[in-house]
Amino acid sequence: MKELLWVIPVLPFLGALLNGFLLRGRIGKPAVAAIACGTVGLAAVLGLLVITSYLGSPEHAANKPIEQEVYSWVPSGPLLTAADGVKNFTVDMGFQIDPLSSVMLFVVTFVGFWIHVYSVGYMAHEEGFQRFFTYLNLFMGMMLLLILGNNYLVMFVGWEGVGLCSYLLIGFYYKEEFPPYAGRKAFITNRVGDFGFVLGLFALVSQFGTLRYSEIFPRIAANPSLLLGPGHLGLTLAAFIGICLFIGAMGKSAQIPLYVWLPDAMAGPTPVSALIHAATMVTAGVYMVARSNVIYQLAPGVSGFVAAIGAATAIFAATIGLVQTDIKKVLAYSTVSQLGYMFLAAGLGAYTTAVFHLMTHAFFKALLFLGSGSVIHAMGGEQDMRKMGGLRKHLPTTYKTFVIGSLAIAGIPPFAGFFSKDEILGTAAQHGEWVLYGVGLLTAGLTAFYMFRAVFMTFWGEFRGTHEQEHHLHESPPSMTVPLWVLAVGAVLAGFVGLPKLIGAHVNLFHNFSDPIVYQIAGHPMGEHEMSVWVELALMLVAIGVALLGIVLAARLYGPTRGLATEEAWERRFPALHRLLSNKYYVDELYDRTVIGGTWALARALFRFDAGFIDGLLVNGARNLTVTVAMLSGFFDKYVVDGLVNLVATILDTFSKLFRRLQTGYVSNYALVLAAGMFALVVVYMVLHRG
Repeated sequence: MKELLWVIPVLPFLGALLNGFLLRGRIGKPAVAAIACGTVGLAAVLGLLVITSYLGSPEHAANKPIEQEVYSWVPSGPLLTAADGVKNFTVDMGFQIDPLSSVMLFVVTFVGFWIHVYSVGYMAHEEGFQRFFTYLNLFMGMMLLLILGNNYLVMFVGWEGVGLCSYLLIGFYYKEEFPPYAGRKAFITNRVGDFGFVLGLFALVSQFGTLRYSEIFPRIAANPSLLLGPGHLGLTLAAFIGICLFIGAMGKSAQIPLYVWLPDAMAGPTPVSALIHAATMVTAGVYMVARSNVIYQLAPGVSGFVAAIGAATAIFAATIGLVQTDIKKVLAYSTVSQLGYMFLAAGLGAYTTAVFHLMTHAFFKALLFLGSGSVIHAMGGEQDMRKMGGLRKHLPTTYKTFVIGSLAIAGIPPFAGFFSKDEILGTAAQHGEWVLYGVGLLTAGLTAFYMFRAVFMTFWGEFRGTHEQEHHLHESPPSMTVPLWVLAVGAVLAGFVGLPKLIGAHVNLFHNFSDPIVYQIAGHPMGEHEMSVWVELALMLVAIGVALLGIVLAARLYGPTRGLATEEAWERRFPALHRLLSNKYYVDELYDRTVIGGTWALARALFRFDAGFIDGLLVNGARNLTVTVAMLSGFFDKYVVDGLVNLVATILDTFSKLFRRLQTGYVSNYALVLAAGMFALVVVYMVLHRG
């Protein structure tokens, strides 16, 4: 089946080509939806077949990837490398399947397919239906390119591609003022991170002369000294490459300080939010760090930085989520927080655990976003939870599935989030990182609180919207509710593939399958942090208790009769704190006054400099020089060019006047001239012969 690897990303690209170009404006919405959903559905089926084939292959038994080279993409000449001297640099358009790409392939295609199906109902009455599905298919194709590529350059093409598609989809409502701004903000912020990513790739090329995983990672694992030498900025080469790559991940996966684009990404249609937050773009940074784990193992300082940034982002975003009143903004900050959890695990060396949480998060976060979309759909576009309430009676399916997603993200057993979140907290405890453990535990409690605050404000109590909104309340169509139930099942069952050691390590299917992605480095044995069953049980009970405490507190403060009153009471009692959190710690304002304001100030200064000095001395000087040249050119043209032309004309005119006198028309004159000519010839002859 490896020969079909390239077909998987091509299928959604084909859907984008058909809907966006070849059949644009020629087919109706049912055909558009069939093409968009069909191509992604075929990619999901083909992906399952490829994964199944890999599971039964000798490569899987030997912990090796199956690779497919499609064609030589960047053939180049000799390159001087630090590790091998002079060698030819080439990059193939190639793909590979291994445990990590298998997990990502399943998550992206399965969750992405159901988001496509949901979008058919959600976007049914929106303008730009065909354009929307073109962008959505293109997004899927780019993400599949990112995760299936067998080298960093193919990954980078997909990396940049999802950035482009996020810009297009976030700014989908281009006739409004805010969405295009949010799209530009996402695009520019990610470019900042991508600069670091590119530097990391350049460093890899200069060291190894290749970007292919199978040519870089095994060599590093066998000979760590290749990356332990001096790099740049006083860092080892491993640390320099690791920090550069992580800067890219900070932008793509919305970590401090480059997280600011993700909450504003809510400006796009809700299915876009689900796709970005759950299955595609924001998970790319986590995937890249997990893929590059051999580099980070040799850079413990950078790994510690990754863990610290992850923990800080998790608690920072969770506190902001406490006061958000836009239902999608609550989910947006929860995504930023959960991504922090993933990087916390990756920074502690638990790369498989980070990917496990990525997988479970994809199910419950897609479910929550699609559930919020069902609420917004019923409310006629309203997103403010203060104007909702009592919706569980009108939207029973949406309510039940939203509660399932909330229980999963809160970490309540047996829902999926419990298994992966508890594993991250357990990893921090095993490593003795009690500060990180405490931050993660507090974040878990805050997550449970703000998610059930959203549940109670949205679905319980009395309806607080307008009479017209209440009159039109209705459950979403099957095209939207069926994906909700499918994802709800995933949010319940996905965690059971990663059962904790307390129950039995031998049945942890996820780790048994995915652990080979972590390289064993020669001379650097990975330390085993053993934990007794009783300690593990105690930590588990503490985590469950904190999550339940958050839910109970939310119920007490935002229960059926208290929702809006509590919100107003908090604002009255703690106005300064409420303003601080409501304004998101004024980070956007800080950026406006420093980075953005500084850029504008520099631009204005350069403009004034140009208008004054440059314009006065250079531009005017150039203008005067131009005038001088023009005057000289006029003189030359008038007196030289025209003079020569007139001279030729004068000569011709003079000779024509002279010679025309010989053409009188009288025969006697011609006879006279003939006689004179003959006489002249005789004279010349006589003179010559006399001499």
